[in-house]
Amino acid sequence: MAPPKKVSTTASSSTSAITSALQDLVQSYKENTPKRVKIIDAFLLFIVLSGVAQFVYCALITNYPFNAFLAGFGSSIGQFVLTAAFRAQVNPATRSQFTIISPERAFADFCFGSIVLHFFVYNFLG
Repeated sequence: MAPPKKVSTTASSSTSAITSALQDLVQSYKENTPKRVKIIDAFLLFIVLSGVAQFVYCALITNYPFNAFLAGFGSSIGQFVLTAAFRAQVNPATRSQFTIISPERAFADFCFGSIVLHFFVYNFLG
């Protein structure tokens, strides 16, 4: 009977350690992340949820206009990559790695890349 108690104690201590670590992570994110970066993170979360919804719809319901699925899913992936790069360039924590590029230039590059991406996605639709 003693080994099951050790397992449950170990399981409960590891669960509390994970919970504590997640709480520390969330608290640190809330305190140390600038508001502009949080907005970018919210947009990244939206893009991920949009891509997941498209994939689930294609897998469970239909993929009839398959090129439309590919265009939409590719758009989600491309926009995620562009936004993640933009986040890295404007984040004050990683700003020292991008000394040549100003935040305004990073935003202009992000906008131009998004326009080009969606131009190709629109043309892929046919």
